[in-house]
Amino acid sequence: MAYTPLTADNSAVVLIDHEVGFSNLIGSHPIADNLNATLALAKTAKVFELPLVVTSAYEDSPAGPLYPELVEVLGDTPVIHRDPVFDAFDSAEFSAAVEATGRKKLIMAGVLTEICLAFTALTALDQGHEVYIVVDASAGSTKETHDAALMRLVQAGAVPVDWMTVGSEVMRGWVDQPKAPAFGEVIYTHSPAWRHLGAHTSSVREFAQKAS
Repeated sequence: MAYTPLTADNSAVVLIDHEVGFSNLIGSHPIADNLNATLALAKTAKVFELPLVVTSAYEDSPAGPLYPELVEVLGDTPVIHRDPVFDAFDSAEFSAAVEATGRKKLIMAGVLTEICLAFTALTALDQGHEVYIVVDASAGSTKETHDAALMRLVQAGAVPVDWMTVGSEVMRGWVDQPKAPAFGEVIYTHSPAWRHLGAHTSSVREFAQKAS
């Protein structure tokens, strides 16, 4: 298959069931790590103005409401509350929202990886979408079930990525990119290693300027 990069014009982000109740089932990642990556992915979608489709159960269901931190990032982005169906495409409203994006490439993340995310992604593939699974913004009940679901999805044709790869591929580089400051802020907020690199780079630059 020919490589066609993710762009702001061909991609949409889909978030599935990042809910407080379901977070109690997460065993593949620390909950804090899943939350961090999910927020970073949602912010990345906002920075690059990617269509954002968000779905969850009803707020008073056992799964509970969306992560409150995610709700804050989403702002006025609508949330599609669906009946307890595992494949989100079984919800007519969700299917219509995905179709309305007009995008071929779906960047998907969800909880749990092995159930709602997997079944929804498999249907997306069957419908002819190119599916990218954001592995760090998704989580399973155990590491084994998360990894097994990813292997199943890759075998079906999905592409595993992480949130920073998504933003980096859309932006393409730091030079002459109007979105660079905003995406840089997302990176510095959600990746301590990159924040340290940035601080170190600034210190080296300042030292060099003083020495010249």
